[in-house]
Amino acid sequence: MKLKKTLALTLSLALSVSLLAGCAGGGNGTGSTSPSPSASTPVTEPSKTPETTPDNTASDVTISVAALASGYSDTYAPMWQEVCDAFTAQTGIKVELTEDKNLEDVIGPAMQGGEFPDVIHLATGREKGLTDQFIKDKQILDITDVLSMTVPGEDVKVSDKIAGGFTDNSITNPYGDGKTYLAPMFYSPCGLFYDAGLLEEKGWTLPTTWDEMWELGDKAMAEGIYLFTYPTTGYFDAFLYALMYSVGGSEFFDAATTYAEGVWDTPEAQKCFEIIEKLASYTNPVTPAQANDQDFKMNQQLVLDDKAIFMPNGTWIVGEMADSPRGENFKWGMTALPAVEAGGDGYSYTWFEQAWIPAGAEHQDAAKQFVAFLYSDAACEIFAKGGAIQPVLDIADKLEGDNQMFYSIYDNGAKAAMGNFAAYASVAGLGTVREVFLDPVNGLVSGTITTEQWINDIKAASDQMRENLLQ
Repeated sequence: MKLKKTLALTLSLALSVSLLAGCAGGGNGTGSTSPSPSASTPVTEPSKTPETTPDNTASDVTISVAALASGYSDTYAPMWQEVCDAFTAQTGIKVELTEDKNLEDVIGPAMQGGEFPDVIHLATGREKGLTDQFIKDKQILDITDVLSMTVPGEDVKVSDKIAGGFTDNSITNPYGDGKTYLAPMFYSPCGLFYDAGLLEEKGWTLPTTWDEMWELGDKAMAEGIYLFTYPTTGYFDAFLYALMYSVGGSEFFDAATTYAEGVWDTPEAQKCFEIIEKLASYTNPVTPAQANDQDFKMNQQLVLDDKAIFMPNGTWIVGEMADSPRGENFKWGMTALPAVEAGGDGYSYTWFEQAWIPAGAEHQDAAKQFVAFLYSDAACEIFAKGGAIQPVLDIADKLEGDNQMFYSIYDNGAKAAMGNFAAYASVAGLGTVREVFLDPVNGLVSGTITTEQWINDIKAASDQMRENLLQ
């Protein structure tokens, strides 16, 4: 009781700030900027007793699952419901599903009252920052034991199904304590998506270095085509991570994402800033005005209309824009970020979503069974109908069409980048990673801020982030 009441009070204060910010971050969903419930909303202690031992039989348990209705759901709407039904058929545990594009707004009020979903599918890095806030406040359940559970309906452990690297990184293990708190979901090689038909028509070569990228930008500009656009600034997370790897490898990436003292004064950091600053000058100028949760598809449409060549995105883009108009010669293409110099490495960030169990969830044991089931062959096949690919071994061998091309990027020379900025405690006046590192890109494109201002703000924020790292 006390735990739920404490979590509800903390969350009510957090949501009043974070839920005002907006929704879809460097991911595939959409959202709204509708106001969140006030922090003054009364907090009531729930009457339910949290489940701490599996005393209840399966037939007595009904878990609540809250899932983001994203671009994958646009492709195959019954996806989540079918997975829930398959779980019930396998285990006898009933599931009440809540699925919405504005998931934070839907589940937020109930959580302020102490009623938490048992499982939440909602990634980090979104504008409203709900998952990030739960991480900062240490309100997410340790699910390390799920890795040793047997997948319901199968005879294999969860850890034996998930591909290497997905459960021992700074996203799934945000505190660096050797424990897993977030389950990896729906992975996507991220990179620069483009109209391959346009390049073929113009006889333009796909750039492999940033110097070649600028040369292409000049050629395209001469024909009234901009080099670049982006859906929202949230999509710069995967871009920035891959860029950090390409300029300085894992050593620089690790130092930057843990806010090491002086890291932003290094030659590697300066190269990152230089590339982003120059790319802003090649970006279609309408981009910032449309880089929001309501209009982001208009920026994506710029690529389909050949008004911009490249945009950072993930494999969900195909389903998300399936019904959008395009030229008859349009063909999806995807490439890794260019190398800094000839012979260098190009990187594609492996972006993945997360599912997690709130620390205040009522049916924690049944929730863990549900998380384990998400990696079953049955669930993977259902998710794949929407183009949502689970990070399980050998799944790429079963893909076809555009997905086969996208997921083979690492077979064609690109190196994989994985990880994100380290979690830090909430501090008054200190913004989120997105607000500090990514959102200012809009200002760089529109000319409302200078690169120097952006860098100075990053340095000041990083000092506070470093001092408040969560351990």
